[in-house]
Amino acid sequence: MPSFAAMTAFGFVSLGFAITPGPNMMYILSRSLSQGTAAGLMSLVGVVAGFLVYLLLSAFGITAVMMAVPFAYDALRIAGAAYLLYLAWGVLKPGGRSPFETRTLPPHSDRRLILMGFMTNLLNPKAAMLYLALLPQFIDPQRGSVLLQALVLGCIHISLSLLANGSAAIAAGSISRFLTRRPLWLRLQRWFMGTVLTALAVNILRESRR
Repeated sequence: MPSFAAMTAFGFVSLGFAITPGPNMMYILSRSLSQGTAAGLMSLVGVVAGFLVYLLLSAFGITAVMMAVPFAYDALRIAGAAYLLYLAWGVLKPGGRSPFETRTLPPHSDRRLILMGFMTNLLNPKAAMLYLALLPQFIDPQRGSVLLQALVLGCIHISLSLLANGSAAIAAGSISRFLTRRPLWLRLQRWFMGTVLTALAVNILRESRR
């Protein structure tokens, strides 16, 4: 088992990742606002499934093989960065909208919601980097099974992501109403979100393969 200090430190890091605006949260918010809280939570199921895939790949060492192949990692990295830039343009373009603005989107079935949440997460290279580059730093081989430690730490991250994104899905309506009554705050939020997404995309493109 990981030490209490390692679990606590990784918990804080995971919480920071979870509350940082990104494609997962944007997709969940858009579905909560357009199709209801239940749809947002159903999308979250797909996002969590994506994290489980990354956790298992990392825990069993398969992700390391993929990262050792430059083409495989570069393809994932470029696809993820392009997706972030696409989301940023959708927010910043003339007539663009904040993810907290109410909008009419075609309703999706539960199966489609889960699949879209799953794919959104898989296309985010940050998830792979978290499990490959960050999680191992909190594992101490002297404390027993490395596999068990990886699974425990991964479950901590997934639990905190579930809490943060689930809270966002439930509170999306209240946040949207707050911003709608304050147009200046809504514009500032749009530019902040677009800037963050663009910065994340640029950072992903600049990162060297570890």
